[in-house]
Amino acid sequence: MNFLQFAVWGAYLTSMGRYLGNVGMGGHIGIFYSVQGIVSIFMPALIGIVADRWIPAQRMLGICHAIAGLAMASAAAYGLSAGDGVQFSILFSLYTLSVAFYMPTLALSNSVAYNALEKSGMDTVKDFPPVRVFGTIGFICSMWLVDLLAFQDTPKQFAVSGAAGLLLAVYAFTLPHCPTSRGTGHGKSLAEALGLQAFSLFKQRKMALFFIFSMLLGVSLQITNGFANPFIYSFGAEEQYADTFGVQHANMLISLSQMSETLCILLIPFFLKRFGIKRVMLMAMLAWVFRFAFFGLGNPGGGVWLFVLSMIVYGMAFDFFNVSGSLFVDKETDPSLRSSAQGLFFLMTNGIGATIGTLAAQWVVNLFTAPQTIGDTTYTVGNWSAVWFIFAAYAMVVAILFALVFKYKHVPEEIAK
Repeated sequence: MNFLQFAVWGAYLTSMGRYLGNVGMGGHIGIFYSVQGIVSIFMPALIGIVADRWIPAQRMLGICHAIAGLAMASAAAYGLSAGDGVQFSILFSLYTLSVAFYMPTLALSNSVAYNALEKSGMDTVKDFPPVRVFGTIGFICSMWLVDLLAFQDTPKQFAVSGAAGLLLAVYAFTLPHCPTSRGTGHGKSLAEALGLQAFSLFKQRKMALFFIFSMLLGVSLQITNGFANPFIYSFGAEEQYADTFGVQHANMLISLSQMSETLCILLIPFFLKRFGIKRVMLMAMLAWVFRFAFFGLGNPGGGVWLFVLSMIVYGMAFDFFNVSGSLFVDKETDPSLRSSAQGLFFLMTNGIGATIGTLAAQWVVNLFTAPQTIGDTTYTVGNWSAVWFIFAAYAMVVAILFALVFKYKHVPEEIAK
C-alpha cells in the first residue's frame, strides 16, 4: 500500500514542471504546485470526517484513489490528444480534481496502516517506520520509471500516476476493515478535524512563534519539487551540457534527494537526543540554505557534485524539520489538543506556507527566466543562479530569526525518554 501510495505522487511531482514548460505553461508551474497546499487546508479534514463517521477508512482510501486516478488519467489523455495546443483551464481542472482527492489519502493510508498493524498485534511505533520506507522506495521507482521511459516532458507521466492510483484503489478494498465511530459519540467535529481548537495555542508565546516559523519554513517545502527539474533541464540549451547525465536524466539525479531523506529519518533520534529540538530544527533551516545555494553554484558538467550535495542536504532539510516539528507539537501540547495541534502544524507548513512559497517562487522565476525554443524543445533559460540565491537568502533570514527569537532549552533526559 505504501509503495503504491507514493508511487502515485512520484510519477509527476518532480517532473511536472518540465512538461508544463514544454507546452508553454512555464509561467503557471507555481499555480499547479500551490493547489496541493490549497486543497490540503480543507480536503484531508473533510474526507477524514467521512472516514471517521460513515465510510471505513480503507474503503474511503479506495474511493479517493479511484477518483484521483481517473482524473489524472484523463489529464494524460487530454494532454496527449491536445499536444502543444493544451489549454490551461482544462488541464488545470483535471489536475486539481485529482490532487484534491489524492492529498487526503496521505493521512488515510497512515490510518489504514496503523489499524492493520494493531490488529496483527504489532507495535506501530516500532513496526510502522520500516513499512513506511517502502513509500519512499515507491516514490523513487516511479521517478526512475518516468525518467527511463522518457516521459519527463510529456503528459504520459500523468498516465503512470493514474495507473498506480487505480491499482491502489482496487487493492485498498482488500485491506483490513477499519471501524467507524458512527454511533459511538467519538467522531471528530469539523473544528477538531481542521485543527481549529489548536488556535488557542497562539496565546502561548512559544507555540505562537513555533507555528509562525513553521509557516515561514513551509514556504521552502515545494519550491525544488516544482522548479528543480526545469532548472537542470535548462542546461540542455547550452551545447556543452546538452548530453550530460543530469540534463538527460534529471529525475534520476533528483531522486538522490529521496534517498537522502530515507537515511536522514534514521538519524533523527540520535540528533534529537544529542542536540535537542531547537538545534535540530535550526539545522533543517540551514540545510535549506545549502539546498538552494548549491543549485545556484552548480551545473550538470564539472559542477554536478554541487547538485549531488544539494540532493544530500535535502534529507536533513525536509525530515529534520517535519519530524522534529511534529515531535515538538506532541511534547508541548495537552493530550486533548494534540490531534488538533498536529492538524494546525500541517496546515501552517504544507497548507499556507507551501502555497505562499510556490506562488512567490513562480514570481521570482518569471522575473529572472523566460522560455526559449530550440528546435522542437522549449527550455526555461535565464539567470537561474539569482533565483536560487534569493531562495537561499530567504531561508538564511528565517534561520537567523529563529535562532534569535525562538527560546527553547534542551533537556537531554526528556528527549531520551
